[in-house]
Amino acid sequence: MALPDSVTTCLSQPVHYAICKLGFEKKDTYDIDNILSGSGEVCWPAVTEHVCYLESDRSVDYIKSIRSLGPVCESVNSYFKSLTKKQFVIHYASWFHWTNCTEVFLKVFDVLQSTQATEVALGLMKLTSCLEWALGDVYLLKGNDCPFLLRDLLASEQLADVFGQAVMNVLRVFIGSPHGLNLRNVLWHGFASPQEIPAKYCAMLLFLTAGLGQLLQTYLLQTKSVLVHQPYVIFISLEELDAFPDLNSEILSIAEELVKLSGFVLKIMLPFWIAALTAFKQSRYADSVILLLPQLEAGLRLLFTTTNKCPNRLLTAESSALYTTFDEMLAKHLDNEEVNQLPVVLEEPAMDFLWDFLNHQEGPRIRDHLSHGEINLETFPREIANQIVGFAITILCRFSDEAMYSLKEHMLIKPLMNCASCYQSRFHPISRLKKQVLECMKSIHLWPELATVPEEQEQRIKGLEGNAEANTLILMISEIISQLQHYMPQNCCSSDDPINSILTERLLVELCDTRICTLYSPRPVLEVVVILRKISAQCHQVSQQVIAGAALRHTQWLNKTLHSRQRHNYRRMLNSIKFLSPVLRLVLLLITLELVSVHSVCKKNPFDYQQYLKFLKSVLQYTENLVTYTSPDKNKWDETMELTKKTLIKIQKISDRKLMLMHLAT
Repeated sequence: MALPDSVTTCLSQPVHYAICKLGFEKKDTYDIDNILSGSGEVCWPAVTEHVCYLESDRSVDYIKSIRSLGPVCESVNSYFKSLTKKQFVIHYASWFHWTNCTEVFLKVFDVLQSTQATEVALGLMKLTSCLEWALGDVYLLKGNDCPFLLRDLLASEQLADVFGQAVMNVLRVFIGSPHGLNLRNVLWHGFASPQEIPAKYCAMLLFLTAGLGQLLQTYLLQTKSVLVHQPYVIFISLEELDAFPDLNSEILSIAEELVKLSGFVLKIMLPFWIAALTAFKQSRYADSVILLLPQLEAGLRLLFTTTNKCPNRLLTAESSALYTTFDEMLAKHLDNEEVNQLPVVLEEPAMDFLWDFLNHQEGPRIRDHLSHGEINLETFPREIANQIVGFAITILCRFSDEAMYSLKEHMLIKPLMNCASCYQSRFHPISRLKKQVLECMKSIHLWPELATVPEEQEQRIKGLEGNAEANTLILMISEIISQLQHYMPQNCCSSDDPINSILTERLLVELCDTRICTLYSPRPVLEVVVILRKISAQCHQVSQQVIAGAALRHTQWLNKTLHSRQRHNYRRMLNSIKFLSPVLRLVLLLITLELVSVHSVCKKNPFDYQQYLKFLKSVLQYTENLVTYTSPDKNKWDETMELTKKTLIKIQKISDRKLMLMHLAT
């Protein structure tokens, strides 16, 4: 691994020149009155005239534009420093209301009064993310499906229609274009150190945001439009994210020592790490994670470039090439199709954590949501920050030399390391399927508690209970269970009651605890998992319909509001669900066994795989039909049991083929 002390910048020479020098080459003193009216409004024509264009195609000449705008930015920065907070609020607070996060922009003003470069960088990251989300609100005045990438958003016709193309070109000089300063990306991806971001660019973007608010107000008045704010992303089920124990001040103090000594930390980035830990201590959880995520990316990039022997990728790429970011570092292959060696170094638990928190679509996707402004920074949950900081501490420990043995073996650090080493994915589709299965089984286990008609009131009708057909169904289920028993834990079946001794929540929990490699699951596996998840979802819907329907019918029975046919149907329902319960539990067992063997089965020849899919789709069709038949507006219980009988026969007929596939998988 490259010595972090030897790295003096992560900006390539052209990018470093553009950000740190180009905007300082013109020494002119620019009068703020040229771009600011007496009433405090931005004079946009005086700003846009500093954007230069190429003669060849009239596209923006970013080099000349940055150079020309340099003195303007300096003047704006000096102007803001001359204002008191009260003056700034009086003149500008109202112009930030369109962003729906006025307080964030007011705090950026406070940052500009500071001499701490880390605070300026943090302020700029928050400003760019909030500005992006606010621009998305404006985009939706004119169009649908707001672009995901900032560069596409800024280049859109919709924003040009509202603000004018010349205004959008000014913004693109600072953010959103890889040809310009690209301040958002170099900061959010961990390329820029604190000292490399001039405060005057933060001041200029604050100034431009207020100016956009002024233009937008005019547009809304002229068009009689109303700006609607997109809802923030809200994290639910935070307990699912709980991987590391709560971090106390003593652990954080140890972390501060680790940061100073760990080989994972680039020394030029050390202020960011210290500021992130300080922010966590001060309960500024959004700030902590905003500071930390780019540094995790920078440290991992150092590992990535070392293990894959591509040290040149440590620096920012030029506009003609790709940055080395989380997306590439977490991928299975490099862009040259060689196998990425970083997962070998990080190992599966750490890769699972990163994929869970950053990439998986059903996970929290912390970096995406934060960097695109989709989260209310004021209410960012401590629970998530605790996990990110906890993970970072374990990485610091793992990539530290033996001289830090006493810190790594500290009694407060070892529990963190243990949690990290046994982490399993929670948001991969396979992991979500496990969760679905167990939730469905819990729902079905509520069926015995459903209120029923007292036996003395229940009239015997011709049905399944006690007749030969019922015995046939029970026998079929028992035979299928017997065949499947070879692939289940030993001693889980009672010869007296095979159905109720095997089709249990305990067995499913045991099977779901089986560790399954989720990293880089091949497409055939994911295709199978999609079908299994659909089956599980249908089963759960059937269970919910049965529970709701039984409760409603029982209330109506007690109130004597059921007609004769409804009473008859209710009795059929009560009889049917006694047999439907073991059938659904059998389906859940099949799903779980399929899940355990899916990787191996999908590696077999295409014919086997297609037969395998055909079997699963037949089960899916059965569960979809069950949803229809058991719905409140259908209540087709006779048809439900007839369908169930046919499906069990089909499962029996193909069980030999299926069991062969499962045998191949073991």
